[in-house]
Amino acid sequence: MTVKTSWYDRKWVRVILHIAVWSLIYSLPFLLRPKYNENRPADPDEWLFMVQYLINNSFWVCFFYLNAWSLVPRFFNRRKYWSYGGYLLVCYVALISLTWITFTTVLPHRHNRFSGHLVFNTFIFLFMLSVSVAYRLVIDRIRKDREDQERVNENLKTELSLLRSQVSPHFMFNVLNNMVALARKKSDLLEPSLIKLSSLMRYMLYETGDTRVPLEREVEYLESYIDLQKMRFGGGLQVNTHFSIGDGRTEIEPMLLIPFVENAFKHGTGLIQGASIDISLDNGPEGVRFRVANKIGDTVEERDRTSGIGLPNVRRRLDLLYGKAHTLNIHRGEGRFEADLLLKPHA
Repeated sequence: MTVKTSWYDRKWVRVILHIAVWSLIYSLPFLLRPKYNENRPADPDEWLFMVQYLINNSFWVCFFYLNAWSLVPRFFNRRKYWSYGGYLLVCYVALISLTWITFTTVLPHRHNRFSGHLVFNTFIFLFMLSVSVAYRLVIDRIRKDREDQERVNENLKTELSLLRSQVSPHFMFNVLNNMVALARKKSDLLEPSLIKLSSLMRYMLYETGDTRVPLEREVEYLESYIDLQKMRFGGGLQVNTHFSIGDGRTEIEPMLLIPFVENAFKHGTGLIQGASIDISLDNGPEGVRFRVANKIGDTVEERDRTSGIGLPNVRRRLDLLYGKAHTLNIHRGEGRFEADLLLKPHA
């Protein structure tokens, strides 16, 4: 869950964009100027005007970046308005003087009033000032929004890591209880159970660190857990499973489905007559649909300290990872508990 760098965030792309914008702006007077009559003699000072125009524009470009990258962050953003105004006054005087000196140096024989020069360049100064301030404020806003988003993402990653870490101890607690039950019975199923357990441990330790895992691997994990439970309960529990993985390209958050199965075995067994659990997964055009249903007793069981970790945990993970791209419906009634989860394709 990281913020991806867009193409326009690269430094060389920004440099090219700035050069292109300035080139377009300062080319407009030449692109929009009217065409003169071919019989009209060319102005001998036209190339001098071009030199003077380019030199003066370089002064304005320098002021734009000086204000945007130095004066605004150092003084305006820190509310040092008097200092900021003083530096602007110095820049204004310097720019008016430089542009006047350039004009009188490059075109000494051209007559121009200083008052007209002052008015014209004052408008340019105010325009450059407002544009550079606006540019800097927009850049700061974008940067702040990005930092806020990165901070939110880091917090979500931390929360998801915590939620995932809560699944493993809860799961291991139940599996080890199964091992103890088989050992007490001196069951021949203990050895294959340990092999299944090692497979589960390998998945939990080495594969669940990824953001997503193939749906096939998650289903293999579920099947290993279900096999362990079947070994524990034997013929006293009917378990019906159906898994349709699809094309094999679908990925899912690791250990997202196991809390539903754990919950079914925890509350769908015991003193319940004719205990049965139905588990199905279908990967189709509408997404991954996962259903778990189990019979429940007529009496409300007293919940121990470890119950209730799974479903609230998985609800929170679903909200963080899939948002509105999932639906979870849980129904309890008529002696049956059912969870129906749909993960939509664009999740």
